[in-house]
Amino acid sequence: MRDTKESRLLLVLLVAIAFALITADIRGGDQSPLNGARSAAAAVFGPVENGVASAVNPVGNAIAAVRDSGSRHDRIAQLQLQNEKLKQQLGSSALTRNRANELDKLLKTAGAGQYGIKGAQVIAIGAAQGFSWTITIDAGTNDGIQRDMTVINGDGLVGRVTTASATTSTVLLACDPDFTVGTRMEKSMELGFGTGQGDRPMKVQLLDGRADVHVGDRLVTFGSQGDKPFVPGVPVGKVVRIDPGAGELTRTVEVQPFVSFSELDIVGVVVVPPRTDPRDTVLPPKPQVKPTPTVTVTVGPSGAPSGKPSGAPSGAPSDTPSESPDSQDGF
Repeated sequence: MRDTKESRLLLVLLVAIAFALITADIRGGDQSPLNGARSAAAAVFGPVENGVASAVNPVGNAIAAVRDSGSRHDRIAQLQLQNEKLKQQLGSSALTRNRANELDKLLKTAGAGQYGIKGAQVIAIGAAQGFSWTITIDAGTNDGIQRDMTVINGDGLVGRVTTASATTSTVLLACDPDFTVGTRMEKSMELGFGTGQGDRPMKVQLLDGRADVHVGDRLVTFGSQGDKPFVPGVPVGKVVRIDPGAGELTRTVEVQPFVSFSELDIVGVVVVPPRTDPRDTVLPPKPQVKPTPTVTVTVGPSGAPSGKPSGAPSGAPSDTPSESPDSQDGF
């Protein structure tokens, strides 16, 4: 449509008509003469509006989601952070309980042997100074730690200190092939020398080739002169295999250590040796085996077996009737 005088006049006329209709509709209220026309228009254009709204609403929702995505992302990050903190608390609680148990066992072992110890935590494990089985602990010369001190935990012998700095120390584990310790058998007091074999049981050579030794026998440290590097009485392990060789000057046995070297956490360095040799008193008591009850079966005169538990009172009634002296030879 071209911009002419007639078109402008028509536009002004349409605007005037529109204002007149709006004024009449407002003044008429519910009685407005345009209600019918409005209803007809709603019936015609309502479906079109709904269709347009259904097409436009997802776009609007997407725009709103993008607008709110920043706050939602922050909320998700906060929830994830709270979740991680809860996991850490649960893990730290379990770790605290485990360390409390280890410390309790360590204190009981130290008390039984009258060892003055300095507690420490394992902070590193691995090769150091040419040794293949070592750990590093968070205690050093500032804590009174010196070279060639015995290291224990609640189960027994861990190793010995090889080097000590101001705040850390290196410990050679008892399973290292370069590790050697004097041992004493429980009860029999047979002496020997134990050597580490890595992840295999320790090899112990008893000085007496005819020593009476059995699988399950336990060993403790014999001790060193001046209590360095080993104090006496520390549990070492139990015999799991005996070399069948005979006639030799020494006898070889394999000993499974009490300590699990792959699970070390809390240890104690013996800074004050015991005043007297505790011998094998640091070893825990062996579990008592309950005897199995037996049943004794006897055969009576009639040939029928009768059984009663062993240890029954001698005055218990018998299942076989007895004959009186008067019943012999008739009357």
